Amino acid sequence: MESGRAGPGEGTGMEEGIISPRRGRDDPVLGPDVVVAMVPDLVRLLARRTRAERLHVQGMALAHLYRPQGPLGKRTSIAGPFLGAPQAVIAMEKLIVLGAVRFWVMGWCGSLQRFLRIGDVVIPTSAVSEEGTSAHYPVGEKPVEPDRCLTEFLLQSVSGLPGEYMAGSVWSTDAPYRETPGKVEYYQRAGVLAVEMEMSALMQVALFRSVAVAAMLVVSDELFDLRWHTGFSSPAVKKATQAGAELLLELVLSSDLDARSDEPRF
Repeated sequence: MESGRAGPGEGTGMEEGIISPRRGRDDPVLGPDVVVAMVPDLVRLLARRTRAERLHVQGMALAHLYRPQGPLGKRTSIAGPFLGAPQAVIAMEKLIVLGAVRFWVMGWCGSLQRFLRIGDVVIPTSAVSEEGTSAHYPVGEKPVEPDRCLTEFLLQSVSGLPGEYMAGSVWSTDAPYRETPGKVEYYQRAGVLAVEMEMSALMQVALFRSVAVAAMLVVSDELFDLRWHTGFSSPAVKKATQAGAELLLELVLSSDLDARSDEPRF
């Protein structure tokens, strides 16, 4: 390498990429809120529940975007499904340039703690990154956390959901088949509640792009005893997912949402 020339990663972290997310000529203008549904069944549920119309957007061929009918559609869209940090972040970048500023994420997670069982709910307040996307969005010394006001709003509202709920840290991984016993035990001891695939990247991109994100994750499987117990099709997961979807729609329509979102973050 020639002397004095910066290598990869040595320049300013705020330098924009050569390829940037842009609004296409025929792309829709979105309202401020997006309900991000990670799971395919949840996307279909929300679309049916709101009688939403499908929107066609350049650069989102692997996911769907919907606009609900009625008052909800003036401020809200529904996006998903997403699998893994890269796909979720590509979509988030696109949705931001279309007008979205608040991202309400709902998905599933695997419990690392014995007190969190299938059908319970996790509200992430921080994330440990073992995915490769968030490092491309440097935020300096800022803690990688969700928006404080949206998360508090969720916490004040989840008590009516079926099952238990808990707020805390999650572990985001790119490699679900490498959730080894050693790693599970390590994160258990650290007090991490659950494992999933996107939250650390979504939190970091939200900080980098100055938008807000908060999440509600239903426990769909358990790993705390170093065996894999699945509940993806269980009545408990279905019930909690449906109730959580209804709650998110109610929160987005809340009259004091804009005032809360103007308050400081973590």
